[in-house]
Amino acid sequence: MTTMDTVKLEIDGPTATIYFNRPDKKNAMNPQMHRDMHVALDAIEEAGGVKAVVLTGNGNSFSAGMDLEECFLRPFDDPQLFYRTNLVALKWFQRLKAFPAVTIAKVNGFAFGGGFEVTGLCDLAVASETALFGLSEINFGIFPAGGASWAATHNLPRKQALYYILTGDTLTGKQAEEYGLVNKAVPLEQLDAETDRIVGKIINKNPVTLELAKQVYERTTTMDLPTAIDYDQAKLWELSRLSGNEWINVALKQFEKRSYQPGLSTYKRAEKES
Repeated sequence: MTTMDTVKLEIDGPTATIYFNRPDKKNAMNPQMHRDMHVALDAIEEAGGVKAVVLTGNGNSFSAGMDLEECFLRPFDDPQLFYRTNLVALKWFQRLKAFPAVTIAKVNGFAFGGGFEVTGLCDLAVASETALFGLSEINFGIFPAGGASWAATHNLPRKQALYYILTGDTLTGKQAEEYGLVNKAVPLEQLDAETDRIVGKIINKNPVTLELAKQVYERTTTMDLPTAIDYDQAKLWELSRLSGNEWINVALKQFEKRSYQPGLSTYKRAEKES
């Protein structure tokens, strides 16, 4: 466990867990937290071998979003300070979206503004049924910015995205599951177990495959079918080269011996590669 001023990081083999750690402020993201998040992501990359990164909050909140006083009100009269302060946040949001490991939001409570955005930026998300999500920016006179509107439009149906952007109303974890913001909503007491279940499915996969699968998904969402096929075939050859043709030499060889069923389970990777 590595503890920074506002973030705790735990790396356990192929799994890293980042804890937003300002529970007295409902884990609101102040400038120090934005700096600490860069440090945490750097440490995960430097550790190597991490396949799944779980983000969650200490206390009873995931994150109440940006610290409005420290990020906006205090630096506003100094344009350069205001710009630099918030650029640090925008940069780690972008890093999180493009992170090579699979990112999983474990939403244990309030997730407003930036907390909503982080949930939407993560590859996967699990929430407590009673967690509360919201885009409250309209309630203090602006629209969700810094990627928050992007997170809404890329995770919710159009009418629902606009509803929550324009009204500032909240939605529960159960509604977030219904609309597609999270993969699963469970009772709070089952949140750890459900997250662990998903992590367990991720960490026995080939890390190169996980990273390239994410890339193919993101890029092909903007392509027509012929272009997407050209792209994914090129990435398949890249995967084969980078992994020593593991899908043929290991996975399909095991399938040939009927040692596993791809529709129901995964192949066994060599211990040194896990």
